[in-house]
Amino acid sequence: MISEADKERIAAAIRAAEATTSGEIYCVIAHACGEHHLVPIAWAALVALAVPLPLLHFTNWPAAIIYLVQLAVFIAAAIVLSLPVIRFRIVPKRRLHGRAHAVAMQQFLAQGIHLTDKRTGVLIFASVAERYAEIVADSGINAKVGPEVWTGAIAAMVSAIKDGRAADGFVIAIGLCGKVLARHFPPGELNRDELPNHVVEI
Repeated sequence: MISEADKERIAAAIRAAEATTSGEIYCVIAHACGEHHLVPIAWAALVALAVPLPLLHFTNWPAAIIYLVQLAVFIAAAIVLSLPVIRFRIVPKRRLHGRAHAVAMQQFLAQGIHLTDKRTGVLIFASVAERYAEIVADSGINAKVGPEVWTGAIAAMVSAIKDGRAADGFVIAIGLCGKVLARHFPPGELNRDELPNHVVEI
């Protein structure tokens, strides 16, 4: 999803941002947070259910032929709607975003972002298939700033993902997050680097 050159750009952006703050920034990108295979099947079933009525009204076909046509329509619709380029557009956004949010929270814990000394870790999470981005901040940050401060960074990530420029989105989001962290969490005397400065692909 991200080239080696872009990974280095992201790592450099993290290092530059963290030089101005005691906060820690960690980046994760997912290809997809769920397969959502049942949704195309449900839509295909609805399409197939609508097939018999016009055939019964406008044709004299026997029931066996109508059944075979209905079955063929169901199979064709299920195959077409299951294509990733279509599937992720027919799944309700609430379901897509709910699943992506759950994965973001899992990654926040799995990557140990909640284990920094001052609880000042920030996860920048993006999922390409769902066209979703989220910034998850630890309790030390949430005590001083509200979630609305990340709106610009999230919007930049989502826009970049839609344009196929996920790396650019990360670089912009890291810069914006770094500015917020620098205002509220200036670097300390040691300013230890507690989390790896790279983007993780899952």
